[in-house]
Amino acid sequence: MPLYHSNNFRLGCKIIFENEPCLIESSEFVKPGKGQAFVRVKLRKLLTKQLIEKTFKSTYSLEIADILEYTVFYLYNDNDFWYFIRNDTFDEISVEKNIIGIQKKWLLEQDTCVITLWNNQPISVTPNIFVEMKVINTQVKLKGNTINTSTKLATLSTGVVVKVPLFINSGSFIKVDTRSGEYVSRI
Repeated sequence: MPLYHSNNFRLGCKIIFENEPCLIESSEFVKPGKGQAFVRVKLRKLLTKQLIEKTFKSTYSLEIADILEYTVFYLYNDNDFWYFIRNDTFDEISVEKNIIGIQKKWLLEQDTCVITLWNNQPISVTPNIFVEMKVINTQVKLKGNTINTSTKLATLSTGVVVKVPLFINSGSFIKVDTRSGEYVSRI
């Protein structure tokens, strides 16, 4: 079983902590003038997305997590499973609905995304940072009703609702940031 020693903890390392895969988001090695050296680490649990701050002695070690990430194409879903295909090997990967979670609103057929596997089991799906979607419906704004509002609500092709500028109409294509769910630009 390969191990990371605490003095080798670096940003981006994937380890097993409390029997769960974690990503190291920050690491600070501290050597006080008196006493033993230690490492302050911020860990993000990959299954629950919980952030943990932990201090480890310099002699501590943790197991390396068997984490793989693949860029895949989203094919289709049958409401229970979502199906993806790897571009390099053409292997099909099926992911349960509960693992997709709220990311389903950003997944478009034939679009690329990243699947994270732990012990060859999917644990998360990450859509592209920016997606281009069609506006299906927009909220009607009355002329002169723009004192403090320069945006309106628009429903996109996947059913997600975002705020868009007043000049966006039904049928337009827009670019949206999937991290925040905000409008970026018109296509």
